[in-house]
Amino acid sequence: MSDEYGPDIVSVVDEDGNEHVFEELDRIETDKGRYVALIPYYDDSEDILDDDGELIILKVSEEDGETYLEPIEDDAEFDEIGALFEERLSEVFDIEEKE
Repeated sequence: MSDEYGPDIVSVVDEDGNEHVFEELDRIETDKGRYVALIPYYDDSEDILDDDGELIILKVSEEDGETYLEPIEDDAEFDEIGALFEERLSEVFDIEEKE
């Protein structure tokens, strides 16, 4: 077993069949469901500089034994979960609020 730390990488295939790779920063579970906070993952450090650093929050769902990540459609639910992640992640990262 390796003692090296590495990011938790998540590969997501969108509706058009395009693969997107993310780093999972955090996950939470509430009475409304399970959620993950992701940021785009880049192999090339130059690409990181071009990224706006936006946090992506998705809901975890399961169907027929398969796990899916899907957008949170309800604005109130998204705001509530976003605030939870912001509070948790602000302890580790510098998070700037958007105006």
